[in-house]
Amino acid sequence: MNAVMTLAWLTFHEARRRSMVLVALILGAVFLLLFGIGLDRIVNNTAVDSTRGAFASEVTYNLLALAGLYVVHFLAVMLAIVATVDAVSGEINSHTIQTLVTKPIRRWQVIAGKWLGYVIMLVLYTLLLSIGILLEAQLIAGHLPPNWVEGVALILLQVVAVVSLSLLCGVYFSTLTNGVILFMLYGLAFIGSWVEQIGTFFDSPATSQIGIISSLLLPVEALWRLAANAMQPPFLNNLGLSPFSLGAVPSPAMVVYAVGYAVVLVLLAMRAFARRDL
Repeated sequence: MNAVMTLAWLTFHEARRRSMVLVALILGAVFLLLFGIGLDRIVNNTAVDSTRGAFASEVTYNLLALAGLYVVHFLAVMLAIVATVDAVSGEINSHTIQTLVTKPIRRWQVIAGKWLGYVIMLVLYTLLLSIGILLEAQLIAGHLPPNWVEGVALILLQVVAVVSLSLLCGVYFSTLTNGVILFMLYGLAFIGSWVEQIGTFFDSPATSQIGIISSLLLPVEALWRLAANAMQPPFLNNLGLSPFSLGAVPSPAMVVYAVGYAVVLVLLAMRAFARRDL
């Protein structure tokens, strides 16, 4: 366990050396600043407009909070891909990985340490952005989405799933190929979720199956849809009055699947790395 924690710390150090953490924090702060300014302007305009009722204002604030969290969801997935795409393949190609595997460290510990380091780093970053959005919504608009703890937890689970997939692909493929795989799978998951919604609207089971299959390949969009469904008042979901309303809500079993997905993939990455010829 000491070896795993040491490798996790080295992962943090490597990210800091490449200024990735600093740049991500600065740009995250800029995003929160712009979101807060925009939210403040909307709240002030809503207060001036006396024709808008309190109910409509609450609906508006909830939609804005969800919009901010959707950006967090997207940034978290993108950062997880960019940060980890060369975590294994890059060090194999540069032969720097050999400085680790020649020490009294088991190969599976290398993957476990990298996985733990990236998961902690990305989860903390995503959590900071999510809390920032929610604090601004509460302090500026006096509104918090319902079930926001559940929603944020589902967003964090996406990061864990992407890191596990990236490390597994990094064992087998080059950095460029790994990046193509991750971005293509995310694109399929994104398009597949819309195809599933359209298929549900037109009562097309075959079309809906496409969305389900894409969610199984990479469950990030399914987790976001579950998060959005949890953080909206039920009447918005039922009446379809929100851009985040869903025609087809993923099953809660998708959460169990996503947890198993992340665990199985990182275990496969450990096994594959232990057998890989370096």
